[in-house]
Amino acid sequence: METNQSISIKNLALSFGALDVLKDLNLDVGQGEFLVLLGSSGCGKSTLLNCIAGLLDVSDGQIFIGGRNVTWEEPSERGIGMVFQSYALYPQMTVAGNLSFGLKNAGLPKAEIEERVNRAAKVLQIEPLLSRKPAALSGGQRQRAAIGRALVRDADVFLFDEPLSNLDAKLRADLRVEIKQLHQKLSNTMIYVTHDQIEAMTLADRIAIMRGGQILQLASPNEIYNRPANKYVAEFIGSPTMNFFEGDIVGGDGLRFSTGDQFFPLEGYEFHNGTPVQGPAWFGIRPEHMVTGAEADTAAIRLNGSVELVEPLGSDTLARVAVAGRSLWVRMDGQALVRDGDSVTVGFDPARANLFDKSSENRI
Repeated sequence: METNQSISIKNLALSFGALDVLKDLNLDVGQGEFLVLLGSSGCGKSTLLNCIAGLLDVSDGQIFIGGRNVTWEEPSERGIGMVFQSYALYPQMTVAGNLSFGLKNAGLPKAEIEERVNRAAKVLQIEPLLSRKPAALSGGQRQRAAIGRALVRDADVFLFDEPLSNLDAKLRADLRVEIKQLHQKLSNTMIYVTHDQIEAMTLADRIAIMRGGQILQLASPNEIYNRPANKYVAEFIGSPTMNFFEGDIVGGDGLRFSTGDQFFPLEGYEFHNGTPVQGPAWFGIRPEHMVTGAEADTAAIRLNGSVELVEPLGSDTLARVAVAGRSLWVRMDGQALVRDGDSVTVGFDPARANLFDKSSENRI
């Protein structure tokens, strides 16, 4: 295994009876990297995390942490700190007691335990809370205490299993910032499981999009957003989801996408394999890459439609527009004056589109 890899997973498989939960999965996580496992419920992301932690025995394959094969080692021997979705704090203990409990069981000297607890409390800004019990803490404070319990282990690798999903929206946003800052301070390897794409995009150095026990794409947030490997990834990332046109890539007077009676020129589109491909395809364009008003008048593609629904969000406005028998989402300026029933022209640049093969749904 390469020395700059903190975690390396080789041909990992896990089955429960006839059900294959993880399938021949390979993954390398760099030293100090923040990797997010992202996917819908049941995709295998938490299962993979539990295999890395040693909480589940794998059916096949190997797991290396820091160059050491830990496939059959106990969780306590793997040099990891884990933060769960539930805080799992001992209610009868203070925060300091919760943080120090595992260290006392490990037989560490009292002075070292106190130094580690105080260091973790300072990093997480929970020093005033050390004498409190969990019942006297808010949800965000409890989760910080749970993170502190992992932090005192002085581990090289931290595993987070949907740690913010029990919190309200504001607390999630606040703690997301704190976790990012924590990684910047510590530079430890972190693997973070979530189904929330905002958490994934804002926290990750790289994102692994999972489905059916496999990794569909492993790349930076920017790469996944701009060049999704397949239609599933394209639909999963982005809210509202990407708009899709069903049709064909055709030749003739330059390469074009044909859908109904519309033709979209593909000049400027960067094909994945460098070779223009003709045949049935999906044409995807994100709502934020569509324009209206004066900008639409000068766009390469212009479509006339009628507004079906308006969602004002303050910072921007989402409009669902009926165009030629299909509904498209368009992201507008927050102060856009648009109402249900308005006639609008929407435009976009085909170079910003994403093309996917109709049968395989892989990026063209």
